[in-house]
Amino acid sequence: MLHFTREEFSKWERFYRANLLNSLTGFKPTHLVGTISAEGIPNLALFHNIVHLGADPALIGMVNRPRSAAPHTLSHIETHGFWTLNSVHASFVNKAHQCSAKYEAGINEFEAVGLTPAFKDGCPAPVVSESAVQYALKLVEIVPIKHNITFFIIGSIEQIWIQENLLGEDGFLHLEKEEAVVSTGLDAYYTTQKLARYKYAKPGEASVNLD
Repeated sequence: MLHFTREEFSKWERFYRANLLNSLTGFKPTHLVGTISAEGIPNLALFHNIVHLGADPALIGMVNRPRSAAPHTLSHIETHGFWTLNSVHASFVNKAHQCSAKYEAGINEFEAVGLTPAFKDGCPAPVVSESAVQYALKLVEIVPIKHNITFFIIGSIEQIWIQENLLGEDGFLHLEKEEAVVSTGLDAYYTTQKLARYKYAKPGEASVNLD
């Protein structure tokens, strides 16, 4: 097994180091974040670090890079207090990846990458029409992370829109039915296949496959 110390990998070429460290945590959820600028221009950004924080209250967190590197999404959330999260699917993963490009402020990224914005009642931020799962969040807290000058943005889930065939009778989402995409590293995307879904685990009981 290969072994690397912090002293060693800190000296690696920048992109080689970034590729390994971004791949280290494995597969990650991949979402398009929909916001709108103070001037009313829709904006899209690709995020791989969405975190479920709890179901009651329903909270989601995500990490925004330093403001100097990625100012638009953070600024729009600060201005309006709302944003949307939208699932990415194999049918448009190339367009979603293009949202990671650093477009200038004032560019409508929906138009730039060829995706379709939609505005729904009670949500000032746009959703991605092509996404089978869309949900609107309201700002709860922005936590500065001093160690690397990033920001942890926490939002409450206010509204959810789900393509009907994905929702199971017990509330479970079958995301693989629409080839929902996950990612690893900075630029690799994968579809998923369910191996098993297990009954709630209890000490002393064997795990039971619900499928």
